[in-house]
Order: sequence, then C-alpha cells, then structure tokens
Amino acid sequence: MSQSNPLTRRTPLSNPSPISVPTSHPIHAQGQIPKIYDESGADKKLRTHSEGPTGPSQAFGGKRKSASGSAGKLGKREYGILGFIVVIGWWVRMYRLGRPDSVVFDEVHFGGFATKYLKRRFFMDVHPPLAKMLITLSAWVGGFDGNFDFKDIGKDYIEPGVPYITMRFFPAVLGLALIPLTFLTIISLRLSLATAILGSLLVAFENALITQSRLILLDSFLVFFTALTTLFWVRFSNHDSEGRAFTPTWWFNLTLTGLSLGAVVSCKWVGLFTIAMVGVGTIRQLWLLLGNLKVTPRQWIKHFSARALCLIIVPLTFYMLMFRIHFWILNESGDGDGFMSSEFQHTLQGHGMEDTFADVSLGSKVSIRHVNTQGGYLHSHNHAYPGGSKQQQITLYPHRDDNNVWRIVNASSTDGPASYPWDDLPTEWVLTGTKIRLEHVITEKRLHSHDVRPPVSEVDFQNEVSGYGFPGFAGDANDDFVVEIAHRTRGKRDRSARHRLKSLRSQFRLRHALTGCYLFSHKVKLPDWGFEQQEVTCNKNPTWDNSLWFIETNEHAQLPFDADKVNYQRPSFFDKFTELNAVMWRTNAGLTDRHAYDSRPQSWPVLRRGINFWVQNHRQVYLIGNPVIWWSSTLAIVAYLGVRALMVLRAKRGFRDLHQPKIAFYDEVCSYLVVSWALHYLPFFLMQRQLFLHHYLPALFFAILLFCTVFDYLTSTIRPRTRIQVAAVIVILAIWSWNHWSPLAYAGPWTKGKCEKGKWLKTWDFSCNDFHEDLGMYKAVPAVSSGKIENITPDSGVTTTLVEEAPEPIQNVFEAAEPPVEEKTIAPVGPQNEVQMQESTIEVPLDGDAFPVAKAEDTRAPVGNDAGAPAVTDAEADEGGWHGGADEDMKHDDQVRTEEGKAPIGVGNVEIPEMELDNEQEKLVDELLKNDEE
Repeated sequence: MSQSNPLTRRTPLSNPSPISVPTSHPIHAQGQIPKIYDESGADKKLRTHSEGPTGPSQAFGGKRKSASGSAGKLGKREYGILGFIVVIGWWVRMYRLGRPDSVVFDEVHFGGFATKYLKRRFFMDVHPPLAKMLITLSAWVGGFDGNFDFKDIGKDYIEPGVPYITMRFFPAVLGLALIPLTFLTIISLRLSLATAILGSLLVAFENALITQSRLILLDSFLVFFTALTTLFWVRFSNHDSEGRAFTPTWWFNLTLTGLSLGAVVSCKWVGLFTIAMVGVGTIRQLWLLLGNLKVTPRQWIKHFSARALCLIIVPLTFYMLMFRIHFWILNESGDGDGFMSSEFQHTLQGHGMEDTFADVSLGSKVSIRHVNTQGGYLHSHNHAYPGGSKQQQITLYPHRDDNNVWRIVNASSTDGPASYPWDDLPTEWVLTGTKIRLEHVITEKRLHSHDVRPPVSEVDFQNEVSGYGFPGFAGDANDDFVVEIAHRTRGKRDRSARHRLKSLRSQFRLRHALTGCYLFSHKVKLPDWGFEQQEVTCNKNPTWDNSLWFIETNEHAQLPFDADKVNYQRPSFFDKFTELNAVMWRTNAGLTDRHAYDSRPQSWPVLRRGINFWVQNHRQVYLIGNPVIWWSSTLAIVAYLGVRALMVLRAKRGFRDLHQPKIAFYDEVCSYLVVSWALHYLPFFLMQRQLFLHHYLPALFFAILLFCTVFDYLTSTIRPRTRIQVAAVIVILAIWSWNHWSPLAYAGPWTKGKCEKGKWLKTWDFSCNDFHEDLGMYKAVPAVSSGKIENITPDSGVTTTLVEEAPEPIQNVFEAAEPPVEEKTIAPVGPQNEVQMQESTIEVPLDGDAFPVAKAEDTRAPVGNDAGAPAVTDAEADEGGWHGGADEDMKHDDQVRTEEGKAPIGVGNVEIPEMELDNEQEKLVDELLKNDEE
C-alpha cells in the first residue's frame, strides 16, 4: 500500500498517533513533553511532516527515512555514495599538492609561526593558537627542524628540505572532511539524498575552498570546525525536538557542539560568529520551552543548565586550554616580548632579573621605566637635539643599558653644592610630594625641561625634555620635579608603596616644579638623529597612563645587603591569558592599512575580486571562487528573502502560506541557514581592519546549504529520477566552472587567451600577461626552481612577477639594524630572541688616532609594546615580499657561485674593462672636446 508524501499532503493524517512529536529543525524545539496530550492544529500540522511515511525508504532522490524513524542515519547505499564522493574530493584536494614548491601568500606568517613554536620562542599574533599549533604538529611529523624562516613569498622549499607537503596535507585533509560534513548536515536537516549529493559535490568543486585548503593557511581549519559545529548542533536539535532530551545521544551531541565551538573560536576569532549562531538557536529553544505549559519550571532549569554547561563552560575551558598549551610551548624569550607587560616578559626564559632593593632613597641609582607604552627605560646619551635647545637628548630606550641609570637627588635645598657624597650619606626615603632632581650618572647631566617645543611633537602644551648641566654647576629650578605616587600599586598590594617610593611596586608621576607639566612619553618615534627611539616630552595636559612611571632597579651604598628586596610578581595563567587576549584585540583592531588585494564585504557575495597569492614561472595562484556555485548561492539568499517578504505581505491580506506543513518546514530550515549566513557575514561591515575574500568562506558554506535547500523545495514535487537529472546538470556546470579556473587553484599551465576569456568580470585582476601564449611553451621552457633563478635573460622566456607579502597577521618581527659607523647609542628597532646584557652605549675615549670601533649590536629582546609596534620600521630591514631570487643563490658561507664569462650574482663590485676607441672615434671625440673649449 503506497504512502502519501507528507511534504505534499494538504490535510492532516486522519488517525494521529497518540505520541506527538513536534517539528525538528535547528532553531526550533519544544523540549521534553508528555507522550499524550491534546494536540493543537499547529502541532498536528508539524507532526504530519516530522513523522513522514511509515513504509520503507523511498526511491533514490526522494525523501529518505531510516528504519529507526530518525533522520540523519545512513544505510549501506548512502555510505557507498558518500565514500565515492569522498574519493572524488580526495583527488580534487590532493592533486599536485606540492605545487607550487615555494612560499605562498600567508604561508609567510603561519609557516613562520611553526618555526617559532619548534624553537619555543614567544611571538605575538592576532589569531588564537589552535590552528597554528596543528600546523606546527604537521611540521613536526614531517621532520621539520625549524631552520627555515618562511620570510618571503616565492622562497624555495626544495633546497632547504622543508616538509611543506606534509604541512599542506593537514589543511587539505580538513578541507576534504568538509565534503562528508556537508553531506551529513544536509541529511540531518531532513532533506533528500539527491540534495545531499548535490551539496557535497558543490563543496568538493568550489575553487576558493580548494585553494585555501591546499596551502599552509588557517581558513581550512576554521571552515572545518564551523561545519562540524553545525552538524552536531543540528543533530542535537533533532533529538531535543523529538522529545529525547537528556538521553546519552542528546548529551553526546550537545557536548560535541560545545567542544566544536571551542575549537572554532580557538582557530580564529571569526568563530565568535559561530558561537552567535548557536546562541541564537539556544535562546529560541529556551523561549519555546518557557512557553510550553507542559514543561515544568524544574525541567526548564535543567534544560538551561545543560546548555550553559556544554555551550558556555565547555567552549571557554577548551579555549583557555589551547592558550595553556601555547604558553607551555613558548617559554623562551622571542620577538613578541615587546608587546607584553614587564611581568609577562619575566615569565620567559632569558628575561630574568636579579632581585632589587625595595625602598628608594635620595642618592639611589635607579632605572626608570614607562608604564603604558612599555617602550622601555628613561634614557639619555651624549648626543644633542639638532634643533630647539640643542641640549642632550632624552629618550625612551627599549633595552637595559648603563645610560638608563639615574641618581635621585634632593632638590629641596636651592643653595646646595653641585654634588653630595651620596654613597656616604644616610638613607632618606623618597615620599609622595618630594622634590627631586634626576642626574644622569654617565654624562652628569640633569633631567631638565623648559619652555621650548619638542623636536617632533611641536605643540604648545608640550615642552622639550633634555639633559642639561656641566661639572661644578649646581643646576637650576628647571631641573626640579615633584614625585606624585599613584594610589594603585603594581603586583602585590603594598600599602606603604602608595606613599613611599618602592621599586617595582609604586607607580608615580613626575611633575615639573616650574611649569606644572608632567614627564610624558607616547608612541612617537624620533627620526634617524634620535636613532628611532621613543620621544619623551613634558606634557601640560597628559593622559594618565602615559605619564606613569615605575622604578625597575634600585641600589644605594648605605642599604644593607639584607634589606628588603623585590622582583616582578609572576603573573598567574589567568593574568597572562587575559593580557594576551587584550593585546590581540587591540592589535587586530589596528590592522587598518590598505592592501593591494583587500576587499570590502559588499563585494564578496558577487565575487567581485579575488586575491593574488603567488606568481612565478608563468604560473599563478589566485584565490577566486567557483562563479557557478558562488552566484547560485547568492541568488538563493536573495530569492528566499524575497519570497519570505512576499509571504509576510500575503499574511497581512489573510493568506496562510506558513500554515502549510511543507512551506513551514522549508521556511524553518531556510531561516536557520539565512540567519547563520548573516551572522557569519554582516558583522564584517562593522570592521575597519583589513579584510579579504577568504573571510567570506564560512558564510559561503551556509549559502551553499541554503541553495541546496531551495533546490530541494523546488524539486520536491517532481519525480526522483528527474530530480537527479536536474542535480546532475547543476553539478556538471559546477565541474566545468571548476575546471575552467583550476589553473589558478593548482598553479597549473594556462594560456593568455584562455585567461582573458576567463575574466568574466573586469574586477578580476589576475595577470594574464604572466601566462604563455601556448601550452606547448610550458614543455619547451625548463622549469625554474622557485628559490633559484639563474641565468635569466630577456630571451629566456622566463618571467617573474612580484607578489606583495600578505599583511593579515601583524608583522611584529623587526630586523635589527646594522650598527652605525659613528659611536652612538644604537636603537634596535625590534626584539631579538635572546636576552643578553649589552655593552654600554657610553662613549669610550680612544688612544691615539685609532679609528672608532662600532659597538656590538644590542640583541636583547625589547621591553615594551612600542618596541614591537608595526609602525616602527628599520631602513635596513627587509620590506617583505619576493625578491626575484637575485640574492638567493648566495650560500650561507658567503661563497658566490660564478660561471665562466658571467658576473657572479650578488657581487656588488664587478670590474669592467675600459672600452677602447678606434682612430675614427678618437678623432670625433677630439673635435667634440675642442668645440666645448671654444
């Protein structure tokens, strides 16, 4: 006896079952309800769909139902079909995974992070650590030793022996896993098997997803965990709506949803949008349960508690656990130290400091650090400002140095001598309100301010701060500063540190006694004459944080050896966790510079432009989506929103479209997918930071699912065989589109003619001139290794195109500058990986006429945020990007390969024989010279 299809049924079943099961969809649930009750018309309408046919599974392509009566379970036929699709996806994802064999786009950053993980040196990045640690795991499995720096796009992988294929294999596997996840999600949404096949094949042949999953990038991890969260959430919602709450399967899917949420947000903060998606569904479920009079308050509290535990506590715990592992691995000082506080830095190996005396007294020799910018120490050196007062420079220097040492002098006695024997005088504590002078121990200048504008911040409310004085000069009133100790202390709460100046505990301001301005520093760098150190001024209207200072080291000859000593308080894991996330947030918001291939969200759904990842040897990797899939999914979104708006208007006129079971079911599924798409897409409009096309990929996943749902609805009334045929046509179009633009995904051979024909939009800016005229030329021209480009001549047919380095993660590694020839304070522009004490920057007189010897460069890690700020650049530092291979042939032992008759690559001085002239040419030259003389 044939069964009627519930999706086309216009009337309720004649004999409803006494067990009523509400509808099941991802954002609608009625919770646990009694088995027998008087069902309403709406319940009956929804039940007729959820129950489905009671007979055996329908024909291929129709609505499917497992023997158990629960959607989402697969039989042998479904597993066989899924296995075949996965095999196709394997070939599509893994095809020529080793091409290109050089660094591509953001592999510069994420491959470089793997190097730092393996060397255990701390770095700072704007993304959470999970995906980066998985990439590092793949590198470790492949035997990577961490000695390749991934510095430039186009840098060769082959010669250094980098296991880049293994490192790309992990993201590729997760990209492959997205295919069965799509299949299972569509089945769990109670759509047809034909629709599940269509959706999984569309994901398999989507060019942008393929390109991202074949490289050492984070988006493959992000999209995978987004899809995994969606699958578990849909399955949980199905069990919950079917009245199977608090069963083992219900708990299993709810817990895995929470773990997946923790994983997705641990890869990228875009995962917060997935948390919002599940949050919206949870709120609606709890709201519907609250309105169900059959659900007792105690049952509702159990539902709320279970969701709070699994969807809040579990993801947060997982997220924090990833940072715990992150800190455990990165336990050594590295180039990210400068972003973190002093307390954080001193938890890293190589950044330790001996205990220092706690109490500060008059005559103490101290080093003073700035609080807010973490730019470093109050510093002076024997170099003058080029303008203004032309007195000695006062700066903020990011390294420990003897030029950071100041002596605190009593300024209360105006007629005192030029100096006191401070080492012989008894100690006198520095209290809040004490008037002091700061004497620079090395140069014997005093910290000084006057009504002269600073060299950079030339505004009326800021005064220059300089070093002033000479031997025998007792100083003047412009040297006087008043100590104002802040109420808030550093580290442990020490009540006495609020009134008496203490090392590493008291925070204080220095107010200029005459003008009332405060000693101040901010993220402004001095020019080359100031060695790019941080500017120090005296600000009449400063921000509170930028005028705060503290004392790091303190010594006095009169202090006994057993006097109280202090050190940086070691922060807890929670302190480090919150600090690093705050720094990540601020840094991420600061990535506002434009990039050649960035794009705004409004251009993503229409695929207005892509991203040029890599260009070399007449091949390209260009991120662009499959236009057939991309535009179809966007059209499905527009179509649903338009039809839904029409239904709302019709409802105002008395039509009851949404009361039809079939329309109600598809509306629930479509609304869930549209809300998910919107939550993963619309928030980007609020961001001012750099954005790229790949930020749309999680939203694209939901757009594809929506397109499949629309397809399922439109073909629900036709024969299963015809439905399969329609799906096949769509898949063929998608495969043709994938194949047409596949050279851009696989760095394959292409011709200029085909490339030009492939530019369907004028805004697609992949370079067709970099391809050969004919495919046969790819066989004629020998392949040139991406890392070695030798003997390139204009006639060789080999071209290289510079691709800009991808800037998405903050570039927080600064190359140390070459030490200047003249003897002066060297300001390294970036942190190095090990902390070692620098030889002093003090000028040392030389005997005789010997030439001055340049001091060794300070290779210690910096001490503050500003030392790692991206705005600070070194003229000698590498600008990023691929360098054309001109300097890549040079061996590490400085030996240069040469060929007979050719100048060696990389040699600056090449002797060229003087050109000889024949007799006729000599006569012409003589005549020209005579004419010039006349």
